[in-house]
Amino acid sequence: MDLRIRLALPDELEAVGELTARAYLEDDLLDFGEADSYLDRLRDARHRAEHAEMLVAADAASDRALGAVAFAAYGEEYAEIAEEGDGEFRMLAVAPGSRGRGVGEALVRACAERARERGLRRLVLSSHRRMRTAHRLYERLGFARTPEKDWSPLEGYPSLITFALEL
Repeated sequence: MDLRIRLALPDELEAVGELTARAYLEDDLLDFGEADSYLDRLRDARHRAEHAEMLVAADAASDRALGAVAFAAYGEEYAEIAEEGDGEFRMLAVAPGSRGRGVGEALVRACAERARERGLRRLVLSSHRRMRTAHRLYERLGFARTPEKDWSPLEGYPSLITFALEL
């Protein structure tokens, strides 16, 4: 598949937010399904674009967004676990019909490149335990588990697992 990684365009942010929400819902990654409060954050790609680099993988021919991710560095609003010198990506999502074509990998590689361009030393992320396909991708790309950084966003909520890539 011929992809182009670019910043999300203002007129596609609503669609990118919906793509992200649908990906999480269809993969059963929201513990409370349609009632999960995190769904509103997933849909709010406009807010992510205002406070992070909102990247999309677009089909080179149609320029249609096939996947998206938010990239931030330590100290920025969307960096939850990043430490000084770290970049972090969040809310990686690939449209269900575009999976298996390298979209997710292209987005992760773009985040690593962004981190290198900014002189950062490491790229980190948090992931739901059920995201096993994504975990295999991260490990294949050189990320290592960092269990000492695992954390829970809400009391009583299962902990998210974390990974880091040394740049």
